[in-house]
Amino acid sequence: MSSINVKKVVWAAQELGLDFERLEAGGVHGVVKTPAYVALNPNSQIPVMQDRDYVLWESNVITRYLCAKHSTGNLYPTDLQERFDAERWMEWQQTTVNPASRNGFWHLIRLPADQRDVALVEQSNALVEPLMAMLDAHLATRSFMVGERFTMADIPIGCEVQRWFGLPQERQPRPHIERWFASLLARPAAMGVLDLPLA
Repeated sequence: MSSINVKKVVWAAQELGLDFERLEAGGVHGVVKTPAYVALNPNSQIPVMQDRDYVLWESNVITRYLCAKHSTGNLYPTDLQERFDAERWMEWQQTTVNPASRNGFWHLIRLPADQRDVALVEQSNALVEPLMAMLDAHLATRSFMVGERFTMADIPIGCEVQRWFGLPQERQPRPHIERWFASLLARPAAMGVLDLPLA
């Protein structure tokens, strides 16, 4: 399971104790361009979720759906401001951090050495380091992303940080992120997600 977006959904399902079937698709597995898959997700991307006759795509949305359906008031906050605080950080992961970190990940992990562009890695690092500083400052005053308990917001950002920490390069020390991430690694439901090497 190398896709950050698949990791989010699997982790959410494991946190919720759901009985689910996972089918491999994308990358070396193919599948995503087949008519049957395109009928589920016209973007031809992973993941896609089927809950009986309901089909949903976009990883953060699937994570929200699962948490809302199975953990309202816990992983899915019921207080409006707490919920939208969680929503905000989930959007930040997808729209701000992930695009900034993409080149660093691809050029250090996914591409063969002879195809890597050091300038793009450095550019990616220059974009991500201030975001990690912002996240570290945020976590200095709370145990988890939206307060003192684990919520849906910790899942996508935890997956993003796992990817950032897994890159073979030096980075600035971030003690509050490191403390928070260690608490995520200790969660039984994160096994098979955050403890896997990048690929």
